Amino acid sequence: MKTNVDVLVVGGGINGVGIARDAAGRGLTVLLCEKDDLASHTSSASTKLIHGGLRYLEYYEFRLVRKALQEREILLRAAPHIISPLRFVMPHVAHLRPAWMIRLGLFLYDNLSRRNILFGSRGINFSKHVSGQALQNGFTKGFVYSDAWVDDARLVVLNAMSARELGATILTRTRVSAIHPEGDGWRAELLGADQKTLTIHARSIVNATGPWASSFLTQSVHPQLTTPHNALRLVKGSHIVTTKLFDHHYAYIFQNPDHRIIFAIPYLDKYTLIGTTDLAYREDPDKVTISADEIQYLCDSANSYFKKTISPADVVWNYSGVRPLLEQEGEANVSAVTRDYQLELDTPDGTAPVLSVFGGKITTYRKLAEEAVNRLAPLLGNIQPDWTSKAPLPGGEIPQADFALFLKECLRQYAWLPVPLITRYAHNYGARIKQLLRDASCMGDMGVELSPGLFEIEAQYLVNVEWARQSDDILWRRSKLGLDATPESLLRLQHWLKQNCRDYLV
Repeated sequence: MKTNVDVLVVGGGINGVGIARDAAGRGLTVLLCEKDDLASHTSSASTKLIHGGLRYLEYYEFRLVRKALQEREILLRAAPHIISPLRFVMPHVAHLRPAWMIRLGLFLYDNLSRRNILFGSRGINFSKHVSGQALQNGFTKGFVYSDAWVDDARLVVLNAMSARELGATILTRTRVSAIHPEGDGWRAELLGADQKTLTIHARSIVNATGPWASSFLTQSVHPQLTTPHNALRLVKGSHIVTTKLFDHHYAYIFQNPDHRIIFAIPYLDKYTLIGTTDLAYREDPDKVTISADEIQYLCDSANSYFKKTISPADVVWNYSGVRPLLEQEGEANVSAVTRDYQLELDTPDGTAPVLSVFGGKITTYRKLAEEAVNRLAPLLGNIQPDWTSKAPLPGGEIPQADFALFLKECLRQYAWLPVPLITRYAHNYGARIKQLLRDASCMGDMGVELSPGLFEIEAQYLVNVEWARQSDDILWRRSKLGLDATPESLLRLQHWLKQNCRDYLV
């Protein structure tokens, strides 16, 4: 393991792994440390969309929306296995927003950036459109437009895999215990889950700690560092999952009287994902949980549109995350706070650079990473050009990014596997399915079924290749098989991990 690196990245969320990947691809030596699992906080608690942010147009965020729309096209090609087109239906509610305003917004949304993959928007009549069947009779007309769905936690893991393949060192369950100036850089002491300390020398630090960005600077970095210029507003976003509320492949975007937007999205074939809330949050980001009021709010929001009503008893899973948004002076409406980002580069008292990330959203992570390395690399004597806009992520090496054709070939090549299983593998692993199944040619080679849908061969791959150390890593972040797990299967998986994972964590 390298103990002298060009860049120490602190934080294993989407921005941290994106920066690590970009920097490693330019020839910089990189070490990333994350105090928990990859994507264990904000980056696995999103609405799971790659989108421009239609509602941000209402706040005149044209630059952000355009940037996000451009990134949407890039990411659809980079990872077509975990990112896929999704059509959204917006029922028209005349007293909330007039039709002309929605049409104008959708026209801008269609045309702020070139579309090569996704269809444009149009008006629809619910008496003739399949999406109308699930809605209450009072909704007669609406609009449909395009965005994309993403497996957010897997997007983080794929960026980390790419960074490692380019030479970066990725350390999970490793926290920064101290940082001090030393020579032409920083001496950082890293504490692993085994309580062993690793000391490294870094020529620069990237603070990609998300909700902890401000506190990391003021509490972990040497006090020579100046007070950050940017401030964060922490916002809690919560989601619920129910059994599916409609039998088609469209998603819904609902307008609420409080001017919030709620999504209802087809999820894993059997479920509907509903979210999100936007609430100011002032507590420990490590301890964020959904409240009973939030669950009821999301149920009530869905019930105001769907024929099929739901209650908190119908919720099969929920999750919450803390979004670190840029503080805006005088902005009281949490929903209106920008989702853009700021990069803050500091060289306190002439010491080595520290680059901090404030704000951002998952859709623009690649561009954020590119801009971050563009600013940092020259200070380290590196002038290599940016490169990630045309590079697939691991598993995304699919000809013409045609996932439908790829899936068809997988179904033919692995016909001995059940169709639902091979379909999930194709989505999760893309072209890396060959690595996953390289030693298997029949069901007998798959090993024991540790939990519904999870065979030993996949669990071992996730341990060996994707940093899985606990059952939650496998069941909730590398997959969503936790929705089908039982108490018995959870114990079986934990026992298997204890026997087969050298770094197993209780």
